[in-house]
Amino acid sequence: MNRRSFLTTSALGAVSLQSFPHHLFASSTKKYASDRVKLGPMKVELSRLAMGTGTNGSGGSSNQTKKLGLSGVADLFRAAFDQGVTFWDSADQYGSHPHLKEALKKTPREKVTILTKTHANTEAEMKADLDRFRREIGTDYLDIVLLHCMMDENWPERKKGAMEYLSEAREKGIIRTHGVSCHTLGALKTAAKHPWVQVDLARINPAGVAMDADPATVISVLREMKAAGKGIIGMKILGAGRLRNRVDECLQYALALDCVDCFTIGAESRAEMLDLVAKIPAASTRG
Repeated sequence: MNRRSFLTTSALGAVSLQSFPHHLFASSTKKYASDRVKLGPMKVELSRLAMGTGTNGSGGSSNQTKKLGLSGVADLFRAAFDQGVTFWDSADQYGSHPHLKEALKKTPREKVTILTKTHANTEAEMKADLDRFRREIGTDYLDIVLLHCMMDENWPERKKGAMEYLSEAREKGIIRTHGVSCHTLGALKTAAKHPWVQVDLARINPAGVAMDADPATVISVLREMKAAGKGIIGMKILGAGRLRNRVDECLQYALALDCVDCFTIGAESRAEMLDLVAKIPAASTRG
């Protein structure tokens, strides 16, 4: 079996992980959580690993915010920063903006890359969100703003006003780049073709858990995005936590993908974060 055929058959899910072909995904050069990546057409610099705040997040809270609280999340983010992990992934839906603000009290703002997500549809809603998000996080600008959880193929029609305001905000320096997160294959295919999308947050893992389609299908769309110059951030690398018992395989898979620039994982403790930081270089070269 070669690597491409494994990608095709990996839609079999957890069964395919029982004999994961590590040698097919082994790199000759180690990759690290702290590697510097320049994302998308705006070349926004960030670390390969992002600290997620919403493994399961809705209604203004998440696993991280409920389990760790304000100071706990802030301490976790500062500990990750000390490891060179400078990419912070948040969302209005997770209620994690105040936690980032707390972390920034002892972390230089210019040294971190902040991503957040919005459900705004109109220009007015988007303006209000950007103003509020910046107050909640305690920053004059946001690095990456995504339209959150696109489900329908025609999302650009529904989000036209918000998209226009984000473009204007980018020109004014309020944000640095913009894009979408997708939760259906139709939405993902639209994102691949739409010129407004500079960054996409895409669900990808070798078992096809919590994804928009089987891995081979998703990868084909992500490669189309990559060819168009878009930046791609992987999410659900551990299947929303359901693949935590197969961390090595999932990390090696993500690290080997030519269509994924970086990825976000929501650690829920310092020990888990440090384990990820340690396992990424080991996984990248495991044969």
